[in-house]
Amino acid sequence: MKKILWCLLWAPFFCAAQSVTFKALTENNKTSLRGLSLVNEKIIWLSGSNGSVGRSVDGGVTFEWLKPKRYEKLDFRDIEAFDDQQAIIVNAGSPAYILKTTDGGKNWTEHYKNLDSAIFLDGMGFWGKDKGIIFGDPINNKMQLLKTVNAGRSWEDITSNLTVNMAEGEAAFAASGSTIKTLAGGKVWIATGGKVSNIYFSSDYGQRWKVFKCPILQGENSTGPFSIDFYDAKHGIAVGGNYLKDKENANNILLTADGGKTWTKPRIPVSGYRSGVTYLNAKVLVATGTSGTDISYDGGYTWKKISDKSFNVIQSLKKENAFILAGEKGSVYKLVLN
Repeated sequence: MKKILWCLLWAPFFCAAQSVTFKALTENNKTSLRGLSLVNEKIIWLSGSNGSVGRSVDGGVTFEWLKPKRYEKLDFRDIEAFDDQQAIIVNAGSPAYILKTTDGGKNWTEHYKNLDSAIFLDGMGFWGKDKGIIFGDPINNKMQLLKTVNAGRSWEDITSNLTVNMAEGEAAFAASGSTIKTLAGGKVWIATGGKVSNIYFSSDYGQRWKVFKCPILQGENSTGPFSIDFYDAKHGIAVGGNYLKDKENANNILLTADGGKTWTKPRIPVSGYRSGVTYLNAKVLVATGTSGTDISYDGGYTWKKISDKSFNVIQSLKKENAFILAGEKGSVYKLVLN
């Protein structure tokens, strides 16, 4: 009777949960991977430290590792790929570069360069192949915003479109390239953290902006949201915490049902600091970080830890009921829901 009652109370999270399988695709590469772009079930692009870019065209069976010439020392924190030939990468720190390849990574063309010592680009998102946006930490209290309408061949500075000043100590994290989320029709959300955490939202390709408070753990340079995802225009999630205390889980995950205007805590949170989160569908989500990986089967309201292995970034493969995760030492894994 107790078991039946327990299942009724917590179903479908634990009692209807699927089994999961982790499979190593590649490891032992001397790079910390933080950028990940899944074009489809076969084409995987990755980026990371030491100027490294990874590409697979067979679903992760084999990987080709590339280093754009003259940029071998950069830390490429985000990547956006469009097919097996075209991809855009952006590095963290100064000088800031945006590079693009159209031949599968053999050659890269520089399409943006910024020598300002304060420049620090955090992540990018695209609405299709042509229109995209990149954001970065504030300079003179202004979030840096760049926009392309020609598939990354040129970038317009649209920083002035966001008239609100960022608070002292407010910035963003380039831990996984996923503190930004774009959806069709020009919608984009950007999460900031540090001393203050906010959600910046535009519904018109970055022309006009609204700012919503994000009541996640904040107040220190190492705290805030490190990843966001939105299933649709209303339902979204933010995860993070304190990366210096990655096993703590105080107020490090929030859910929204109104497009980021307001946020609520789940009933059972993730088990530690998380730098990546993604929806598989409306019910199933996975979050990962340096202290492990958690899964939810009820839209993010209850979570269960499924691995202690460290990762930085995650994206979903909806057709395969699976996920790709990447992290330190060039580790790339596939998580399959059986």
